Amino acid sequence: MNRKLIRPSLAEIKEREAMQQRERAAQRNTIPPQQRAVQQPQPTPATAVAPAMPQPRKRIPPVETFAEVFYYKKQMDAHTPMVIVLQDGEEIEGTIEWYDRGAIKVNRKSAPNLLLLKHNIKYMYKAEERATADDKEAEQEE
Repeated sequence: MNRKLIRPSLAEIKEREAMQQRERAAQRNTIPPQQRAVQQPQPTPATAVAPAMPQPRKRIPPVETFAEVFYYKKQMDAHTPMVIVLQDGEEIEGTIEWYDRGAIKVNRKSAPNLLLLKHNIKYMYKAEERATADDKEAEQEE
């Protein structure tokens, strides 16, 4: 089954809008002026004094929240051992030495240091969290 989203074209939307405006104008012209004055609500003193101010446009959220930068800096300053899981499932353990927009340099004790491209990283977590998870699994097996 092929389901396709059908959208009206911009020309159709403008045409509908123009027709609605013409209909409203025609309705206004058919009502006698005496009745129009009766039907229209009288302005309240608050609205009569202050003209309608245009509302400011909604602000666009920032592209970057700097949460990632804060996290990397915190782990670098504390020299926290991290486990970095790559897209292919390989786990790399080490401390973050520095980071860039597209890469992270990881210092490892028993192996050479690595420069990891961020698009190859699936996720990362603190090495101590893995140790506590392993301890819990060992307790459950007993």
